[in-house]
Parts: sequence; structure tokens; C-alpha cells
Amino acid sequence: MIKTRYFLTWRTALAGAMLILPFSMAHAQQWQFQVFLDDSPIGHHHFTLQEQGGERELKTQARFDVKVLFINAYRYVHEATERWSGSCLTSLNARTDDNGKALTVNATRQEGVLQVQGTGARAAHEGCVMSFAYWNPALLKQTRLLNSQTGQYENVTITPLGDEVIDVRGAPVSARRYRIMGSKHPIELWYGPGERWLALQSTLDGGRKLRYLLK
Repeated sequence: MIKTRYFLTWRTALAGAMLILPFSMAHAQQWQFQVFLDDSPIGHHHFTLQEQGGERELKTQARFDVKVLFINAYRYVHEATERWSGSCLTSLNARTDDNGKALTVNATRQEGVLQVQGTGARAAHEGCVMSFAYWNPALLKQTRLLNSQTGQYENVTITPLGDEVIDVRGAPVSARRYRIMGSKHPIELWYGPGERWLALQSTLDGGRKLRYLLK
């Protein structure tokens, strides 16, 4: 009886500890992309998503260095932390160095309204707001997305482009392709089995291709 009581007490304590499990110990997913400009590697973009119940925390870190004749012609550094309740953004803190131009975006959701403060601008958005959260397939049903670099809430059109087989880490994988129009440059995304995000491509000025490939 005493042993049973101790076991039940230990199990109850463990259950209580799980309820307050920090994000650092929660279930995590990672996407680690090598980034190419056309066929040249220029850097990386890493995403770490931690989930606990219906709450999510995403940490993003990117760095690109574009060199021309061994001279660094363009540098991009971006770091962001996003918190989500389900598929609704509840807070965002982002810092970007866009080739020497410093940008910040901070957002907090209070009473159903996301208050956004970007570099030189403020806005308030009611309802469930999503950023360009490529990792979340719920993005594909949206008509507006929050740009975590500028703080702008952009109108978008998302179109399915059909199924195809792509190379992922040296292996062929069946994927579904989508295109996002409305931001400065069109973005194409590929999702594999289980709607897992697999790849990204954007067409830049001059027709150059920015590509994300999983490491």
C-alpha cells in the first residue's frame, strides 16, 4: 500500500511537471536549409519549432553573403522568435540587417488584436494573423500574411501547381508545389508526405533564383 501511494505521488508530480514543461524541453522540429543563389551557395536559413500542447515557439536564424570577385557585395542577417497559439501568431520579435539597413519588428496579440510595430510604422490587425510561416501548411489557405522583416501585412494569392518529384538530401521525394504571389518576389514552396515543408524557391530581380535545399 505504501509503495502504491509513493508511486501515485511520483506519477502525479511527473504529470504536473509535464504541464509546465519549458519550450526548451518540448517536442521540437528543425528545418536546416542551405541557401543558393542560382547554383552558388550563399548561406543558410535555420528554423526550430518547439510545441507544447497548442502553443508553439519558432526560432529563425538566417545569414547570406553574396560575393562578386571575392568581394562581399551583399550581406543579409535575420533572427526572429515567433510564438503561436495553434495557427495564430501571438508575438513576434525580429531583427534584420539587410546589407547595412537595420530593420526591427515587434508584435503582441492582446484581446484578439495583433499590435505590430515595425521600423517607422505601427498597425493593428484583428483576428488570427499568420506570418510567412512556410513550415505550417495552414499558410496555404491565407489571403494575407505578415512580413516578419518589414512588419507589413501583405495581400497574397496562393496557387497549387501540382505534384512532382524533387530531390531531397539525394533521394527522390513526391511533393506538391505551390506559388505565393503578392510579395515583392514570387515564392514557390514544396511540401512532401504529411505536408512537411521540403524546399523553397524565389525568383529575384533579373531572373536569378534564390533556392532553399534541406541539408
